[in-house]
Amino acid sequence: MSSHISNERPAADQVLVDIAAYALHYKIESDLAYKTARACLIDTLGCGLEALEYPACTKLLGPIVPGTVVPNGARVPGTNYVLDPVQAAFNIGAIIRWLDFNDTWLAAEWGHPSDNLGGILAVADWLSRVAIAQGGAPLTMRDVLTAMIKAHEIQGCIALENSFNKVGLDHVVLVKVASTAVVCQLLGLDREQTINALSLAWVDGQSLRTYRHSPNTGSRKSWAAGDATSRAVRLALMAQAGEMGYPSVLSAKTWGFYDVSFRGNPFRFQRAYGSYVMENVLFKISYPAEFHAQTAVECAMKLHEELARRGLNASAIKRIAVRTHEACIRIIDKKGALANPADRDHCVQYMIAVPLIFGRLTAADYEDAVAKDPVWGKRIDAVRDLITCVEEPQFTRDYHDPEKRSIANSLRMELEDGSVIEETVEYPIGHRRRREEGLPLLVDKFKTNLARRFASDQQKRILDASLDAMRLDAMPVNEYVDLYVPAGQSQG
Repeated sequence: MSSHISNERPAADQVLVDIAAYALHYKIESDLAYKTARACLIDTLGCGLEALEYPACTKLLGPIVPGTVVPNGARVPGTNYVLDPVQAAFNIGAIIRWLDFNDTWLAAEWGHPSDNLGGILAVADWLSRVAIAQGGAPLTMRDVLTAMIKAHEIQGCIALENSFNKVGLDHVVLVKVASTAVVCQLLGLDREQTINALSLAWVDGQSLRTYRHSPNTGSRKSWAAGDATSRAVRLALMAQAGEMGYPSVLSAKTWGFYDVSFRGNPFRFQRAYGSYVMENVLFKISYPAEFHAQTAVECAMKLHEELARRGLNASAIKRIAVRTHEACIRIIDKKGALANPADRDHCVQYMIAVPLIFGRLTAADYEDAVAKDPVWGKRIDAVRDLITCVEEPQFTRDYHDPEKRSIANSLRMELEDGSVIEETVEYPIGHRRRREEGLPLLVDKFKTNLARRFASDQQKRILDASLDAMRLDAMPVNEYVDLYVPAGQSQG
């Protein structure tokens, strides 16, 4: 016997309907969201500029076919590349995420919502250049900021109650979905086309977290978001061309996402889409460290200062006990050999040991030049071996509390002389509760990153445009992106 399965086309899953309605029609009214989005824009682009110093990143950039010319193509900030919007989205997304230094969202799922800027900026720039070439008006940076707020919200609200990592999937699935939604809006797609595109994003096979975890941690984690946001652009363009969708892609019995990839569980939602995520997003300001370790690094820096005040160094440490939240232990608590920079920046012990020894933690500290140095590398490993992590249940509860959203770590350092020093930090410098303290430092971080690529006069032009809210909002996207063209390069 066989059971009858209806072939009647179902209505679209409500999750798709809600995302499309929000992306296409919701009006952002929050001044705080736009203020935070401006800070997010410069921080995200600055992270990309720093990544251009790393050959492991730059070898992946540029057109797929060398020498390809794209009329009215999108530019990749800090480079001379002019690319089609799909490849430009990959390039921008890859440089943004390469050093694990852009913004973060922590919930049941974590991720980096500014990864979506890859698709947003590439499409907005391309559309603006095409419009000008055809005698039309370009998009403005206000349009980019609005798309950023909405992409943050879509990715972050789904992440609040739904853990993809617990079923082995990487959080970049949410970058693909969020980028798809806002790119559809930028392209002017209608409701049906947007739902079709979103269904295509969910029906894709999703990335495994293999590349983020021992024993396979590797550099794909640095370009996975670029891949996701570029895929979003591709799918939105296909939907624009009339490609069909799959309305019950999530809920279909046996073959839908819930049954295949989410253990049969439908998504849960804590709140409706608005502007909550951008308003509460976490910035990585001081340290290029996986965000669950940010407060641990801050504690380690204070402990380093205390050791120096006593005339001691890391050799005086007997042991260190770290009280932390559950997500930290699950993701970055590692013992044993670390194979590469991607492995090291996902090891909380490494991220504590380096500042205890050197009083710093920079992107360069994850490279082989430091980690495999015959003297310093051995010292780092020796300090790592002294560090143990245990879950503090209250830290885990506060991590999930929507009114707190803390990322607490506490380091208890016992010295060889028997004395004990303890430091606890609940909220990192990039947290909303420390926003006013953090924003000037975020601007300083941006200035440092501009100086890596541009002469002083070009730095000033970028800063003048970026830090004047009214001017930035009104600026055509192509004109703003042209500010980041290296000196001597054409701005056509």
